[in-house]
Amino acid sequence: MAKKEAAKDQTIPAPVEENYDSSKIQILEGLEAVRKRPGMYIGSTALPGLHHMVYEIVDNSIDEAMAGHCDTIEVELLPGNYVRVTDNGRGIPTDIHPKAGVSTVEVVLTKLHAGGKFGDGAYKVSGGLHGVGVSVVNALSDSVRVDVHRDGKHHFIEFRRGVPLAPLKVLGNSKKRGTVVTFLADATIFDTLEYRYDVLAARLRELAFLNKGVKITLRDTRDKEIKESVFQYKGGIVEFVKMLTEKKNPLQKKIFYAQGEKEGIQVEIALEYCDTYSEQIFTFANAIHTREGGTHLEGFRTALTRAINEYKKKLQLDKKMEDSLTGDDVREGLTVVLSILIPNPQFEGQTKMKLGNGEVKGIVQSIVYERLCEYFDENPNDARRIIEKCIQAASARIAARKAKELVRRKSALEGSGLPGKLADCSARDPQISELFIVEGDSAGGSAKQGRNRHFQAILPLKGKITNVEKAKLDKILTDGEVGALITAIGTGIGDDFDLSKIRYHKIVIMTDADVDGAHIQTLILTFFFRYMPQVIEAGYLYIARPPLYLISKGKEKFYAYSDDEKNKIVKDFKDDKYHIQRYKGLGEMNPEQLWETTMSPENRVLMQVSMDDAVIADETFVILMGDEVEPRRRFIEENARKVEELDL
Repeated sequence: MAKKEAAKDQTIPAPVEENYDSSKIQILEGLEAVRKRPGMYIGSTALPGLHHMVYEIVDNSIDEAMAGHCDTIEVELLPGNYVRVTDNGRGIPTDIHPKAGVSTVEVVLTKLHAGGKFGDGAYKVSGGLHGVGVSVVNALSDSVRVDVHRDGKHHFIEFRRGVPLAPLKVLGNSKKRGTVVTFLADATIFDTLEYRYDVLAARLRELAFLNKGVKITLRDTRDKEIKESVFQYKGGIVEFVKMLTEKKNPLQKKIFYAQGEKEGIQVEIALEYCDTYSEQIFTFANAIHTREGGTHLEGFRTALTRAINEYKKKLQLDKKMEDSLTGDDVREGLTVVLSILIPNPQFEGQTKMKLGNGEVKGIVQSIVYERLCEYFDENPNDARRIIEKCIQAASARIAARKAKELVRRKSALEGSGLPGKLADCSARDPQISELFIVEGDSAGGSAKQGRNRHFQAILPLKGKITNVEKAKLDKILTDGEVGALITAIGTGIGDDFDLSKIRYHKIVIMTDADVDGAHIQTLILTFFFRYMPQVIEAGYLYIARPPLYLISKGKEKFYAYSDDEKNKIVKDFKDDKYHIQRYKGLGEMNPEQLWETTMSPENRVLMQVSMDDAVIADETFVILMGDEVEPRRRFIEENARKVEELDL
């Protein structure tokens, strides 16, 4: 059973007398501050922070590309978890810095706010706003080697945990040009040093789309089987949108593309509408993916809503929908890539998730509005199809609002505001609370009896929920099982969604280990991906892994989660006196077994759902869960040989 929490002592201890004087004030010199608080600079010491190390080095090469001095970048994952980033830019300056008295390479690698990105520096626009990128990587690495090919010479310097081993030296002549940075992240700082190829590939692919013609190569030589991906797109973000909508049905004959510049800020945008129900918007500032949007996104949204509402009147479509279309209406089925280049970006935090420049909103709004109006005038048939799609979305929104009100009224009648089928936990702290979404009443009954009632809640779902990939929100909300799920989670949905109101920080999908269970699991995952992606991004969604077999030998019991594990257990038995039970469903386990194998924090195996590559995830959901049969058939044919276990 789970360990009981110790009772809290209600007495308040007397404060310990301490001298608070100058001896208590620490001054962290050089890169010490980075090693002391790495999360302030790279977000975390988990996988996202580890990958951010690579991005910081690559961003410097991208700055060279945006300045017109680099067209080839290579990223290599080497044995021993070393990473090497090579570009053919101008190379970091190697002369002695006039103020520091050491080589400029050493200054750039050891001083937090040193670089060509301030004032009238070497770059008009740059993703590396703070000038701390490469120095932070140096501080958080066990070793860093920098090779600079510049002015016909090969220069070299090496560091250990941020400290140079010797001054910059010349190794010989060189006909090459550019910078090579090879680093090994510090294992005493990071939780893991295992880079994920797909995560890096997704980011490098984005960068290639955003920088027309630049060739970016990712190569993985950690294993015998070498993997390599080459990204190069002459069409830039238009090709990006084309890839995003490849498996969908576009409403336009040609992708809308526009670019413009005002007050030194360059704006580039490509968009396309499809007959789907979800939106996909990617925003970038100086090639940095601003996942939380910002002022450039606000400007685009305002321009889009205004242009479509004005053209709705121009086409006399007000008869179909008198009210103005809302932002949600005009973004249904929309795929957008918006990229801006700005001399002095104001990002929120070193991880640069949101753009804060106030002047950007008006500039983006002005450029996008003007170009959209021109596009509608030049492509009236496309404009009509787009606006009719938006009107349909508005009708569905009104119906969805009524459905949401019905769900709220029903919840209120149930008393607590929670669905009647939910067996809630007694804890009210979301950080320790868990919700198990269980397939069927039988398994739900076992889970309710076997759980720890203090922190584990159970929500049994009957049958298969609506496939949200094929339905509008109003239809989805009429599904009672979906309504129960939304109400139990507590965040709301659509315009009402608020992650801060989530009731559980662990939401666990627990289904049978068979084909039907896998289908139900996929339907639930589709719902979260389309309507609550923030839950996935926050790391709150998990999949339970129940055992496949119970092997009994006398009074001993062994659980196996795969055929290989079962075979290994059986192989260790010296005689044949044992019994194997294949679990066909969770309902076959009694409450004690379900707790012991699948729900107990001490024994269970939970797989955290992550979204390493939103583009590939979107494409996969469209193929597997969408209306089109042909792409799904091709997917099955291409991947059939990879299936190792098939439930017949």
